[in-house]
Amino acid sequence: MALRPDRIHIDSQIDFFMNEVAERGGIVSISTVGSGAAMDQAEQLASYVANASGISPLGVLMGDMVNNDLTRMHENWHKEEVQQGGKVTIWNKCTVVTDRIYPGTTPAAGNVAYVAHSGYIAPSKIVTDSSAASHIVGRFLSTKDEDGFCKVSINLP
Repeated sequence: MALRPDRIHIDSQIDFFMNEVAERGGIVSISTVGSGAAMDQAEQLASYVANASGISPLGVLMGDMVNNDLTRMHENWHKEEVQQGGKVTIWNKCTVVTDRIYPGTTPAAGNVAYVAHSGYIAPSKIVTDSSAASHIVGRFLSTKDEDGFCKVSINLP
């Protein structure tokens, strides 16, 4: 589980698709340059990008992306699962409690939150590799708890 249920939702978007298996709670970014003219254009793809340099973050992924054999079972809507290739819910102005914090970092309340590679949220710019965290996505509102979760306020346009 990457998100805890205590969430505050202000603004969201539902016009992006996602073609990969992913766990909710991280920052998704635009993976292709698609047309925003229509709600159901498959070119509008979101993903957890491998390189955080030069990306356009969208917001927090709110549902797990799964790749289930739909001939044997159906999607579990109660678990907020979405079949791979489906539309995703992305919150771009919100407060969430997530464990998608960049490994090896310890955020403090008040630290600026940056997006890092693979959808992680980092408390500082990660400049040790080519996937530098460079885009500010919000602010940390707590430190990590004993399970590795932090409260983060996300504020993206």
